[in-house]
Amino acid sequence: MVSEGDTAPAFTATVGTSDHEPFDLTDQLGDGPVVLAFFPGAFTPPCTNEMIAFQERADEFEAAGATLFGISADSPFSLGAFRDEHGIEFDLVSDMAGDAIRAYDLEIDIADLGLHGIANRAVFVLDDDGEVVYSWVADDPTNEPDYEAVLDAVKSA
Repeated sequence: MVSEGDTAPAFTATVGTSDHEPFDLTDQLGDGPVVLAFFPGAFTPPCTNEMIAFQERADEFEAAGATLFGISADSPFSLGAFRDEHGIEFDLVSDMAGDAIRAYDLEIDIADLGLHGIANRAVFVLDDDGEVVYSWVADDPTNEPDYEAVLDAVKSA
């Protein structure tokens, strides 16, 4: 499990837009804190609530110099539609291959819903050097993070 003080595992994936832009975590480091918000699946109630909650606080994260990314195993198409439907302005990253999910040791199955190899809900705040300065992993994927604690970690990074 990735925890505070660790160097965040680097990964590549795809930005969830119709343009399918490549995403490389390494390219995001060095311009202020980076928030990685892993979530199980677009269009599910807890994940929708979480991404909307981050969007509602996006100005505060931006004012603190942070860049916010939501990450899930959903396809770029699904994430693009999810962003559009809910007015999410920060980037959502498609990790369909599960590389980031496994690197952060977040892979779970929700067999009742037929979901396998998806991300558990988790939030990591990285400093300019890619060190994890805050980590939270849900005991239950329906739980949401403490958004104020995440914002406080960003302000301290």
